[in-house]
Amino acid sequence: MAFHVLVTGAAGFIGYHTCQALLQRGDRVVGIDNLNDYYEVSLKQSRLSKLVSNEAFQFQKMDLADRDGVAKLFADNRFDRVIHLGAQAGVRYSLENPFAYIDSNITGTLTILEGCRHHRVPHLVYASSSSVYGNNIKLPFAESDSVDHPISLYAATKKSDELMAHTYSHLFGVPTTGLRFFTVYGPWGRPDMALFKFTKAILEGKPIDVYNHGNMKRDFTYVADIVNAVVAVSDSIPTANEHWNSEHPDPASSSAPYRVFNIGNHQSVDLLHFIAVLEKAIGKKAIINLMPMQAGDVPNTYADIQALHQAVGYVPTTSIEVGVPRFVEWYRDYYNITNS
Repeated sequence: MAFHVLVTGAAGFIGYHTCQALLQRGDRVVGIDNLNDYYEVSLKQSRLSKLVSNEAFQFQKMDLADRDGVAKLFADNRFDRVIHLGAQAGVRYSLENPFAYIDSNITGTLTILEGCRHHRVPHLVYASSSSVYGNNIKLPFAESDSVDHPISLYAATKKSDELMAHTYSHLFGVPTTGLRFFTVYGPWGRPDMALFKFTKAILEGKPIDVYNHGNMKRDFTYVADIVNAVVAVSDSIPTANEHWNSEHPDPASSSAPYRVFNIGNHQSVDLLHFIAVLEKAIGKKAIINLMPMQAGDVPNTYADIQALHQAVGYVPTTSIEVGVPRFVEWYRDYYNITNS
């Protein structure tokens, strides 16, 4: 059965790959994106050019905070699923331009929730983030952990998205599933992410900044694994947890049709090892500039993915030894770099 799916942030990294996966399985996809200049717009347009070549894909340039535009979009279509990936990304940029995060991540999510409410969309899947765990020190991070102490505005907006989604699930019966992504990487990735920045700098013979003096670990998750989970979750509509107990509430479920899942690789990899794998893929050593920890950053992320495995059978299959060389191959091809 083919679905009619709305994907927000369709020109973005995860949005592009999600649209491709949906189209490949035969769904009809409407993608929206405001094509902002947070990073090079030409990369977003290149992703879009691959999507629009498929007649089952329709693109509309639109800002999520445009209430009237989003309302008309929902009125003009009957969506079977909404996959809300559009957001203002970046932890550090939220320290510089906080209003962009309120406009996109909170107001934008509200317009999507309103569209799903008034047009009775069967399932809303939306992007949250591992950043909601803040300075939690219990590893791996589990959906049952407290996420009440964010340490960046970006994280606060993602926690707000989860709270708003629960409210709409409770008040209006909108089935919602939030996905806490853990350090996604892969071909067509974002230029503000570490792998992209490191690859560019190493190829150009420039130093890379490595924070917390290299004492960093991340749950690096390959984009194809992420997208497999996003699509599987979109097909798994949440229902009320009949065992939910308000005296001992489970933060990841509810008496409403609401769920929250981690999506990670279930491995915490030393950043310096990650860089070593990248050096091998490029065939060139990095010039490493060790730096102190940045505000809003955390030293370690590590996803407990048991709940997602139980729900949809999610098993990540791509190690960094496989995924990083695939990114480097894409980067060389996209930027026409034959040697370094």
